Amino acid sequence: MIEYSSEIFAAHALAGLGAYFLGSIPFGIVIARLFGLGDLRQIGSGNIGATNVLRTGNKSAAFLTLVLDIGKGAIAVGITHLMTTDPYAMLAAGFWAVIGHNFPVWLKFKGGKGVATTLGVLVATAWPVGLAAIATWIAAAAIFRYSSLAALIALAAAPAYSFYFATPQHAIMAGLLAILAWARHHENIRRLLKGEESKISKKKKSA
Repeated sequence: MIEYSSEIFAAHALAGLGAYFLGSIPFGIVIARLFGLGDLRQIGSGNIGATNVLRTGNKSAAFLTLVLDIGKGAIAVGITHLMTTDPYAMLAAGFWAVIGHNFPVWLKFKGGKGVATTLGVLVATAWPVGLAAIATWIAAAAIFRYSSLAALIALAAAPAYSFYFATPQHAIMAGLLAILAWARHHENIRRLLKGEESKISKKKKSA
């Protein structure tokens, strides 16, 4: 059991703050501008994630955004692991990285939905859980052809994977991130229920 001291508390606070700022980097907006695609917030759904970048038709930009959004969650956990041996600090850092993506200070706290970053955190904190969640997303996307529904199913299943492959504490983190993701997808859920959500195989028309 870890005995907490002011030094350990400071390390945890620094890790959480660093994870938040790392997670808050809006790679989708940066990549869209670098590729000459314009302001991502004015395209498609206005979301800053890879799915909306894909709506521009540039698959390379979308793939790069996906990798970077996954990577920032994993890197936040990895850096924390170098700072402290407390495993709970890594879970907290992962959580704050997703919070940073969803509510970035640079964009007046209007960010993305955190699916890719959450998957990166799950892989970095317990790789069997992360891989199981990714496999679930792929299977659900192949079956239903809805990216949002696949994400909701994968993240809803993640806490169960955590109980089996990791620890109860990991399951709590996964559960909190799943609740956050579902809340952030409220518009997608509404469209799914009304049959208005765009499928993966269909391009969404410009507003």
